[in-house]
Amino acid sequence: MLTLLRRRLLLPLIALFAVLGPAIITANVDNDAPGIATYSKAGAVYGYSMLWLLWPTLVVLTVVQEICARMGVATSKGLADLIREQFGVKVTFVLMLALLATNLANTAGEFAGLAGGSEIFGLSRYVAVPLGALIIWLLILRGSYQSVERIFLVACLIYLAYPISGILARPDWHFVMRESVRPALTLDVDALAMAVGIVGTTIAPWMQFYLQASVVEKGTRAASYNLARWDVIIGSAFAIIVVFFIVIACAATIYPTKQIETAADAAKALGPLAGKYASTLFAVGLLNAALFAASILPLSTTYSICEGVGWERGVARTFREAPQFYLLYTGMIVVGAGLVLLPRAPLIRIMLFSQVMNGLLLPVILILMLLLVTRKSLMGELVASRGYAIFSWVLCALLIALDLFLLVTTVLGRG
Repeated sequence: MLTLLRRRLLLPLIALFAVLGPAIITANVDNDAPGIATYSKAGAVYGYSMLWLLWPTLVVLTVVQEICARMGVATSKGLADLIREQFGVKVTFVLMLALLATNLANTAGEFAGLAGGSEIFGLSRYVAVPLGALIIWLLILRGSYQSVERIFLVACLIYLAYPISGILARPDWHFVMRESVRPALTLDVDALAMAVGIVGTTIAPWMQFYLQASVVEKGTRAASYNLARWDVIIGSAFAIIVVFFIVIACAATIYPTKQIETAADAAKALGPLAGKYASTLFAVGLLNAALFAASILPLSTTYSICEGVGWERGVARTFREAPQFYLLYTGMIVVGAGLVLLPRAPLIRIMLFSQVMNGLLLPVILILMLLLVTRKSLMGELVASRGYAIFSWVLCALLIALDLFLLVTTVLGRG
């Protein structure tokens, strides 16, 4: 009897751990250097008043990622592959060109975050960035899918540095809980832009391509669909918890001064206010996030383009089996790191360009995803139900409206 009970408890857990990975990695890697800068500034400038936004953001993130996981499980094909098959080569070609340009700028932004984080520890960017690029390149070139996924999952655990730094900041937890459930709406344009930025930076175009490609390469089948959904739920919840504590850490310490622009500024400011351990943990989290995202973004791009063109792809394949995949990945790493090392690299303009392109791409990708997931002929038994489809369309319409608002305020504010 005891043995049977153990089997009933252990077998589902073993099956869950076998499926876990793609969604956890995807959701957490979007807590990257620019994202951490956004969340840090939200806490530093607006205190705890933006915390309530994290719960609707969690719902949107979960729904969007679930759609991609569902399509990957149902079709065993990546998102770019499905777009090419269902909407034609021309649409795919334009989309892939835009994605390549956007993610090159995003990758440069991640290496800029790596440079800023390393300089907190007294390490020159001219050492840290090339070393980080080499480590990333060797990881993908030499590793198998299983080994790469394990390393990425360990990197997700390093995000626990943020909850610890948030606790070390000694916030007023009663006040935190109250602000977390009390919507605070304002007509101030800057505050609205920040609120939209919190939601917008949590969901980026590259995420959908990477998640679906990872589900396919992992080999998750329809029988494991419910477990794949748990991967999405756990990954999304963990990512939002990390954001929650980033905002808390900065709100509890920096809020009265408001003088930060980057995540590195936040890490430095935490030192005298929350102690060196909180500051160090915040900086370690930033380094991990930048290095993590700098490896995933090029990987997402190579998956997408190779799927769209029809080339062999995947970390499980050798260089000889998928030369275009590895050459494109190498090129993304070299260009992204190289831009940061240029003496007068226009990093602010590069990041602005990536934000604008993200804003233009995301609505298109979301609409294509919803058109795909509601096609019975494509999805079979996993086709989205009418109720789920309506709910998803409403959520995505709201997200697109917020995304376009952020795009306009970004261009007008910095253009």
